Amino acid sequence: MTIHMFTYLSLNLLTIFVPLIRSFEPRIRYFHKWPYLLVAIILTGAFFIVWDVYFTKWGVWSFNHDYVIGTFFLGLPIEEWLFFLTVPFACVFIYEVLKYFIQKDWLGAYARPFSILLAIILLIVAFLSFDKLYTCLAFSLTAGLLLLHAFVLKVRYLGYFYLAYLISLIPFVLVNGVLTAWPVVSYNNAENLGIRLGSIPLEDTMYCLLLLLMNITIYEFLLERFFYPKYEQQNQ
Repeated sequence: MTIHMFTYLSLNLLTIFVPLIRSFEPRIRYFHKWPYLLVAIILTGAFFIVWDVYFTKWGVWSFNHDYVIGTFFLGLPIEEWLFFLTVPFACVFIYEVLKYFIQKDWLGAYARPFSILLAIILLIVAFLSFDKLYTCLAFSLTAGLLLLHAFVLKVRYLGYFYLAYLISLIPFVLVNGVLTAWPVVSYNNAENLGIRLGSIPLEDTMYCLLLLLMNITIYEFLLERFFYPKYEQQNQ
């Protein structure tokens, strides 16, 4: 066993380290919302695990065994399973911090038209890239969720989500940059546009947006349904 085998595991631990120890900060009290976050992570993670399993099976991407500890489930390294826990946990923490410290939703007025515009662009690219599985699926699914928010859900937190997403792109680029540069994860360029941000496929940015928005959509639904009413009742 070499030190390189802990690369992906170390990235997972570094991703969650600060949000975990700051979860008990008395102003934000992130840990009070963990049960609802856990449900969101499990439901969203189940969807992405199925996606991941088949994309690995079909050769859309693959994992370098030199950079994982060697424990696999359904063809995925244990570190990939942890990814769908650590990344949403950390990014939702960023989202909660922003909601607490930034009182005005500066992007709120632009969130809906931006979502519609982005969804249209993604659908056009997906249609033109029908033969590229990663591009087509990532872009079309992201577009679908954005349109659901724009025309059906019409939630009030979308501006905060976009701000959190933009900030999350900083650690995302750092972590995913390592994953794709070493590479821990290798991509089949026949299944994507071949456009890279450094070593990161462009599609990963929308994959990340979809992952985070799915988590926050479920998380906020559960908070509105169960957490906030109970919290308000306790403070009356």
